[in-house]
Amino acid sequence: TCVICNFRGSVTQGLALEVGETVQILEKCEGKGVFPASYVHLKKAIVTNRGPHETVVPLEDPIVTEVTSTLQEWALLWKQLYVKHKVDLFYKVRHVMMELIDLRRQLLSGHLTQDQSRDVKRHITVRLDWGNEHLGLDLVPRKEFEMVDEDQISVSDLYKMVRHTFPVPHHLLVNLKSFTYNSIGEDTDIFFSLYDLREGKTLSEKFMVRLNKNGGPKNPEKVDRLCALFTDLSNKDMKRDLYIVSQVIRTGRMLLNDSKKGPPHIQYRRPYGCAVLAMSDVLQTISELKEEKDFVLKVYTCNNENEWYQIHENIIRKSSTKYTAPSTNYGLIISLQLLRGDMEQVRRENPLIFSRGVAITRKLGFPDVIMPGDIRNDLYLTLERGDFERGGKSVQKNIEVTIYVLYADGEILKDCISLGSGEPNVPEHRSFVLYHNNSPRWSEVIKLPIPIDRFRGSHLRFEFRHCSTKDKGEKKLFGFAFTPLMREDGTTLSDESHELYVYKCDENTTFSNHALYLGLPCCKEDFNSCPNIPSSLIFQRSMKETFWISTQLSSTKLTQNVDLLALLKWKAHPDRVMDILGRLRHVSGEEIVKFLQDILDTLFSILDDNTDKYGPLVFQSLVFIINLLRDSKYYHFRPVMDTYIQKHFAGALAYKELIRCLKWYMDRSAEVVRQDHIQEAMRALEYLFKFIIQSRILYSRATCGMEEEQFRTSIQELFQSIRFVLSLDSRNSETLIFTQAALLNSFPAIFDELLQMFTVQEVAEFVRGTLGSMPSTVHIGQSMDVVKLQSIARTVDSQLFSFPESRRILLPVVLHHIHLHLRQQKELLICSGILSSIFSIIKTSSLVTRTHTHTYTLETPLHSNLSVIVGFERALIPEARRKKSFPAEAVGEYVSCLLSLLRQMTDIHFQHLMENFQSKDELKEFLLKLLCVFRNLMKLSIFPRDWNIMRLLTSNIILTTVQYLSPALHKNFTEADFDFKVWNSYFSLAVLYINQPSLQLENLSPAKRKKVLDKYGDMRVMMTYELFSMWQNLGENKIHFIPGMIGPFLGVTLVPQVEVRNIMIPIFHDMMDWEQRKNGNFKQVEAELIDKLDSLVSEGKGDENYRELFGLLLLEKIEQETWRETGISFVTSVTRLMERLLDYRDCMKGDETENKKIGCTVNLLNFYKSEINKEEMYIRYIHKLCDMHLQAENYTEAAFTLLLYWELLQWDERPLKEFLHYPAQTEWHRKEGLCRKVIHYFNKGKCWEYGIPLCRELAFQYESLYDYQSLSWIRVSLNNTYIKNLLDLEYDKEILMIRFHNLPPWPVPNKEFVCRGHDYERLEAFQQRMLGEFPQAIAMQHPNQPDEAILQCDAQYLQIYAVTPVPDSVTVLQMDRVPDRIKSFYRVNNVRRFRYDRPFHKGPKDRDNEFKSLWIERTTLILTHPLPGISRWFEVEKRELVEVSPLENAISVVENKNQELRTLISQYQHKQLHGNINLLSMTLNGVIDAAVNGGIARYQEAFFDKEYITSHPEDTEKITQLKDLMQEQVHILGVGLAVHEKLVHPEMRPLHKKLIDQFQMMRSSLCHVSSQNNIILQPQGVQIHTQSCCSDVTHEPKLTRVEEDSLCCHCPSKYREKKVIKSYSPSLAPLLGLGLPAQPGKPPVLGLGRVVASEEPHWNKRSATGGLGALHVPIKRRVRWLGRVRSGYHSRFCPGCLHIFCCASLHLIVGSTTVNI
Repeated sequence: TCVICNFRGSVTQGLALEVGETVQILEKCEGKGVFPASYVHLKKAIVTNRGPHETVVPLEDPIVTEVTSTLQEWALLWKQLYVKHKVDLFYKVRHVMMELIDLRRQLLSGHLTQDQSRDVKRHITVRLDWGNEHLGLDLVPRKEFEMVDEDQISVSDLYKMVRHTFPVPHHLLVNLKSFTYNSIGEDTDIFFSLYDLREGKTLSEKFMVRLNKNGGPKNPEKVDRLCALFTDLSNKDMKRDLYIVSQVIRTGRMLLNDSKKGPPHIQYRRPYGCAVLAMSDVLQTISELKEEKDFVLKVYTCNNENEWYQIHENIIRKSSTKYTAPSTNYGLIISLQLLRGDMEQVRRENPLIFSRGVAITRKLGFPDVIMPGDIRNDLYLTLERGDFERGGKSVQKNIEVTIYVLYADGEILKDCISLGSGEPNVPEHRSFVLYHNNSPRWSEVIKLPIPIDRFRGSHLRFEFRHCSTKDKGEKKLFGFAFTPLMREDGTTLSDESHELYVYKCDENTTFSNHALYLGLPCCKEDFNSCPNIPSSLIFQRSMKETFWISTQLSSTKLTQNVDLLALLKWKAHPDRVMDILGRLRHVSGEEIVKFLQDILDTLFSILDDNTDKYGPLVFQSLVFIINLLRDSKYYHFRPVMDTYIQKHFAGALAYKELIRCLKWYMDRSAEVVRQDHIQEAMRALEYLFKFIIQSRILYSRATCGMEEEQFRTSIQELFQSIRFVLSLDSRNSETLIFTQAALLNSFPAIFDELLQMFTVQEVAEFVRGTLGSMPSTVHIGQSMDVVKLQSIARTVDSQLFSFPESRRILLPVVLHHIHLHLRQQKELLICSGILSSIFSIIKTSSLVTRTHTHTYTLETPLHSNLSVIVGFERALIPEARRKKSFPAEAVGEYVSCLLSLLRQMTDIHFQHLMENFQSKDELKEFLLKLLCVFRNLMKLSIFPRDWNIMRLLTSNIILTTVQYLSPALHKNFTEADFDFKVWNSYFSLAVLYINQPSLQLENLSPAKRKKVLDKYGDMRVMMTYELFSMWQNLGENKIHFIPGMIGPFLGVTLVPQVEVRNIMIPIFHDMMDWEQRKNGNFKQVEAELIDKLDSLVSEGKGDENYRELFGLLLLEKIEQETWRETGISFVTSVTRLMERLLDYRDCMKGDETENKKIGCTVNLLNFYKSEINKEEMYIRYIHKLCDMHLQAENYTEAAFTLLLYWELLQWDERPLKEFLHYPAQTEWHRKEGLCRKVIHYFNKGKCWEYGIPLCRELAFQYESLYDYQSLSWIRVSLNNTYIKNLLDLEYDKEILMIRFHNLPPWPVPNKEFVCRGHDYERLEAFQQRMLGEFPQAIAMQHPNQPDEAILQCDAQYLQIYAVTPVPDSVTVLQMDRVPDRIKSFYRVNNVRRFRYDRPFHKGPKDRDNEFKSLWIERTTLILTHPLPGISRWFEVEKRELVEVSPLENAISVVENKNQELRTLISQYQHKQLHGNINLLSMTLNGVIDAAVNGGIARYQEAFFDKEYITSHPEDTEKITQLKDLMQEQVHILGVGLAVHEKLVHPEMRPLHKKLIDQFQMMRSSLCHVSSQNNIILQPQGVQIHTQSCCSDVTHEPKLTRVEEDSLCCHCPSKYREKKVIKSYSPSLAPLLGLGLPAQPGKPPVLGLGRVVASEEPHWNKRSATGGLGALHVPIKRRVRWLGRVRSGYHSRFCPGCLHIFCCASLHLIVGSTTVNI
């Protein structure tokens, strides 16, 4: 039954059904069943293979069944088209599917006639094949519209059904959508045509469109129907230099912009513009789209109307001076579409186009192939040019030509002038007018479709008028010309240019009596043939005026040839018959095929008139005509010739003369030097025999079989002459070779004719004798070898060979010649074609009846030819693939020939084959060759991609053959006779066979999979059983295939078929066991398995099920072995590797994030390094990871990754092989190249500090080799690196901790990672990016550990928060002289420890001051690797949790804030931040305002309280540290305010004043709180670290070592110690509370907060040195600088006692305050 309605199966034990499914009903119940009976339609069917796998085939038309199954298969793919946005194909397939449903309904209706049914089937198959092709499905071989059963035909025949692409005509659809150049304002005629630039001629008729002044069609019915189809464009035409030419002719005033030129009611046709479009520019586009594509054609105007006739050529050649381009890009908007196929097919496939009334526009003249029945009678007239007199006028004339077609009686023929397709024919035509031009050149083509019965006697009249532009605007007639269409001898106007006479006349002249001018000569040729013409006639010729036209006739009924007319009317001139027959060769082929029947009748009537006299000439003429039809242009007229012979030929006596002449020609072939006429007769042999046999049949009918014996005798004598010609030695005669070749080419074509008069055996004997007369050795030259074999091939393909009795006679001689060529490997392709035909015929015959012929045919050539076929095919297939010029079809035909032979061989044939080998060496050679051929068939694409049925059949034949050969291999080549080469070839073939793409049923649709399984079963499983069986037969010889076969067998086990895996995986245990026995370990198996596993999994093979099965089966086998521990370890390691490889592959081929891909690669890389130590694989994945980083622009990580390979190399001269993208080179050079590349990547990643050691390493190597050029380069690079470290460092990457729950970013879920964000990427942006990668995840908004509820649920959670790096080494950070930029680098790089804080209150919260109870939970994360590294992510290896007390927290907060302030102030001081100081203002305001309103004052209240100090004596040192930090913050704020004062904008002065006031309040509050608690708290200055005579501010309150020699002479020795100098400006003393104001007349005393001086500061003068002075400040404790000392000249400071040396005025600068010293 067939399901006609969907059923969900919702009832108890219901069976779900879908429309179109087939259901086999076993039982019908009256009650409830598995589905309702009304949901199915009952059909009769045949059940085959009864049982669990039975097949049900409906008893209906196979086409209907195919449509049903195909539509079901298409339905799934059709929906995918929409998903993949292939909307155009989606709707096309939908349309075709609906058509198929309708056609199927018509077939099932049963109301169609046989012709209608055949037509419907043809439509169905066309649509099925179209859909299969566009949906990428297999091609279906068909015969008579039905699918071919491959079991019923030979492989050769099946192969020949591959669709060959025959040249089909092209048709160009042109659709005018609009003419947007609307500045004309007049009616226009637009003409489209195809122009061949290379030939300089128009290729097609014209397509005409008439538009009104508004740009719309003049005929309202043609709206949206302005389209034409340019038909019959051949492949040759499409390769021409074609252009679409469009000419615009306006109808209106003489001059477009001058209203005075002519009255408005007079209309003139005037040239306006031209547009061109190169087909070469658009052909590819319109060929691929298969739909209309719009194009815009610019309309160019002609600068000089004299050159209008060639404006299109000027535009194409871009002669821009001869035309004017439009001011806009608008113009003609057209759409183009390229259609293919004959017109009937195009009409059928594109009904919408023809429903729009498309104008069919043909080529000028006949198409490349003239079809019988193609009736045309078109005369193409071209108005070329004219020369006219001025006629006494001051200016030249405006000439208009009017054309009429008149019949013999003077009647004007209506509708016989066509200006172009798309518009109706007209009775007259007026040419366009060229302004003021007495020598106009129009080049205007007009078609004259004159009826044949009106052609004779008709003539053309051309009237010439001058179009005045004066007020009246009259058109004055001043002359005319004419020409008849047909000459008096019956020929038409020749296809050439004609110069016509111009006769004078005036406006009063009437042409009512056309006889008055028809008697006049129309041209020079006519004048020469006329007698003297009286001068008193009405019309006088204008001697100085001429008019040129050209004509081209495309007619199947009229002729222009005089000789042909003479032949057809030979009885009128019987004395000229000899001459007429001789001149027939000069008649063109077009004329002969038009009058073919008439010519043949004439020839045989001449032959009957006088056989002896005209016989040879008639024979020659007949030979000429027959050979003419061999031309491809006239090949389609051969059926016309056949029809003539069968139905119209009446020469009953002609056979005698034809046989006599033919024999005479053959007998003279050994004597005549020039044999052209003999060769022509040999080429015409087929149709000569057709005439001979038909003539004899007519004679026999007329005479009741008289002279039968004489006829047979003459035929036998003729065959003797044929054998004589073929037996001649032609090695020294080139002409004789051509004669023999012509005879052999034509010989097989006469068999069918002979069978009408002779029996099959008689004809077969004729043929055998003829073929036997040919030389039996291959020595007559390659050309004759080809011709001889081609003749044999045509003999085998003939009807004669299909008879069994003829094959018995012909096969020995045919196989003899083939065997000769096969042995010498000559003309193998032709031999393969012959053999394939033989096997095809034998297959067909064997299906009909099993006779002795079949066995005889196979056994005769079996041993002699099979070995030869296999031998040269082994070399043929690879050679054919290397040589692109070698035809793949020929290779496929040869393969099909071999497969046909193997397919028809039975076990008896194979047994005889094996027994016929004389030795094992011969058998070995044969097996190796055959297995090699089979491997080539597997590896190389012999058959087209969509020819899956041929691939499956080939696989089935190979499997059957291997099953026959396996016993012979086991019997002859095992144990003592073991041959590795044969066995290895066998295993290689089996592996290739199982891995064939065409056999991977998992990739097929369910319907196709079921069809393959029903037909062949799973051939992979069958071959696997053969492979396993042969492996078990090897015994001890298995060791020879270790490790060579490990990779191939592993590939077999990865095939996604459970049974194949179960069979093959245990072989690895066998291999491990045999290697363990031999070597005591299985290292080779282990190494090879790991290597091959990586490459195979990366190719897409293997899955999770395979990983589990692999481990399960091998562990089960290994469990009983003595080496079980090492075996289990190995299997476990391999399964873990497989797990990582599968994760890596899934990441790479899926739409996974870049982070996941990198993570999987890192895991795999580490696994290869640490667990299985495979250095080569490790290096490969290093480069894969590097490429991923480069693609993601992670240059730092790419450098670290490549550094891993660099570390593996040594600075040695050891040669290294070519590897990956590295050439063969020494280890030193490879390491050098890597070093340079790593430095480059570090530079691009702005991690210059990491590049410095590499630069030094490279410099050392160059220096040790005295390579100064490279050394100078690396020194420059190192210098640039130092500079970039100081100037260009930007470290604005946030470090983030991320925890995944139920998310698989890496193989191990629910892990924590620390990640480096992208440049300038903040937490919010990073979180959004991660949520975009994991859209199902829920973001946790806190850093706390997730609770149990979250850990146990299935929901996906993502926890992200920022962490702070904790540098492992603080040495660099503690060094005073290290620039801040360098320190900032070491703070965030090469860090493995990170922390984050969570505040909480321990105990009761203090409401007055929460800082007293505010504790910090500090979590430190320790990573597996430091950041940055080979990944932006690293897993958290360890967590450390500590609690920070409130006091320690306060110290940390203040210290961090001080660091932040110092950095910001320094950036503004060094002008690193320009312009806007809002950041500084806000930062200062935030700190000062917080200090005033709480802030650090809260810390004082909390921790400087007597009660707290008393109760926490252990915190004394920490309290002192906090006190120092607070003092430092005050001083930093003071410097910041000074900088702010210098940079602040005048409008922001109030803010600055506010900050000053709040700062005083802050200082006062700090001092007040401190004094209450008896704590000495005086503000200190900001350190100024002096390195040179002009010192800058630095920010670290650290001691700096100062050399003793740098101290001044005023400094006592007791002060010679580590000192750092500090000073204050007196003007800032009140602000800072120093209490040391400046006194007039005394040197300024610099405040030294927290300095206890042993003596008063003193000012020492040294008059001897020119008044130089020094301020001496003894220092007992550590002091700091505030501000910087600057002088106009050199100055130096004593770091011990603040002794300042100067040679000019010196001043101390603090911010914007300057104090002169």
